[in-house]
Amino acid sequence: MIGTDSHTPNAGGLGMIAIGVGGADAVDVMTGMEWELKMPKLIGVKLTGSLSGWASPKDVILKLAGILTVKGGTNAIIEYFGPGTASISATGKATICNMGAEVGATTSLFPFNLNMATYLRATGRDDVAEWATAVSDYLEADMDVQAQPDSFYDRVIVINLSELEPHINGPFTPDAATPISEFATKVKENGWPRKMEVGLIGSCTNSSYQDLSRAASIARQASEDKIPVAAPLIINPGSEQIRYTAERMVLSVILNGLAQQLWRMPVVLVSDNGNGIRMIIPVKTRSLLPSTVTSLNVRTVTRIRMLLLLLPELTLALDHRRRPMFQPDRYT
Repeated sequence: MIGTDSHTPNAGGLGMIAIGVGGADAVDVMTGMEWELKMPKLIGVKLTGSLSGWASPKDVILKLAGILTVKGGTNAIIEYFGPGTASISATGKATICNMGAEVGATTSLFPFNLNMATYLRATGRDDVAEWATAVSDYLEADMDVQAQPDSFYDRVIVINLSELEPHINGPFTPDAATPISEFATKVKENGWPRKMEVGLIGSCTNSSYQDLSRAASIARQASEDKIPVAAPLIINPGSEQIRYTAERMVLSVILNGLAQQLWRMPVVLVSDNGNGIRMIIPVKTRSLLPSTVTSLNVRTVTRIRMLLLLLPELTLALDHRRRPMFQPDRYT
C-alpha cells in the first residue's frame, strides 16, 4: 500500500509493506499506472529476548535511531525478524514502524503473528485475520533468512529485548539516544536544564489504548500514594477512536484530573497529530520551554529548543518528579 501520509508505514505493524508518498505518486497509482522507485536496500533487525521492566516497544526504535542516525535508513526497508517479535503487541509494532520514517526508512515491517490476528479480531476485522492466518507462513522471513541473515540483508542489527533499557532521545536531534541509566550523567556533563517544565503524551505515533492505559496506571498509583504532579501535562490521543475508548474506560478522567492540578483546564484533546501543542504551549509556557519531555513522534524534537523523547509512562513518571534525571526503575 502507498499513502499520502508520512505515517503510512504504521501499517507495517500489521505486516504490510506500506509506504508514504507524495500526492502525484498516489495519483499515478489511482489512475492505474505503475509506481516506481529506486530498489531499496534491506536492513534486517533481529529481535531476541522479551521486554521487561520499564522498557517498551518504543525503546526499540529509539535505540535503533541511535544506531542508524536520522539518515541511516534512507532508501532502505527495515525488516524486523527473530523470536523477540512475537512478544510485541500489534500497537507496539505499529509505533516502531511509524517511527521508522524518522531514520529515513522507505518503510518498516514485522512478520505476521498471533498478536496481529488478535488485534484484527478485536477491531472487527475477523475475515482479514483469517485470511492472513491462512497464509502466515508466507508473511514472515524464510527459515534460511532467519538462520543466515547476513546472506540476505544488506545490514543486520541485533537487539536483545531482555537487555533493552528505557531510552531518552534528544535534545536537538532525535538520534541522540541515551539509556536512562546514563542520562543523569549526560545532563550534568552538558549543563542541560535539570528541571522539567512540561510533559506531553500522545500523537498518532504513540497513543494507543495500551499506551494510555500504562500512563493512566502510573497516574492512578501516584494518586493513591498522594504524590502530586510537579509539571504541567498535555494528553493528545492519536485518534477519535482512542479518545472515545479512553473516555469510556475512564482513563481520560484519571489523566485529566492529574493534569488539571497545574493546568486548571481540560487537557485531553482530539487527534491532531500534535497541532494542539503549538496552540497550548505558547500560551501557557512560553517562558518555560527550555525543558520538555514528550512521547510524541521524533519530528517534533526539532520544534522545541530543549525537548526529550521517551515513552508515555516514563513521561508521566518524570512529570511527577519534574526532574529528567529521575530514574523510576530504581524506586519501583
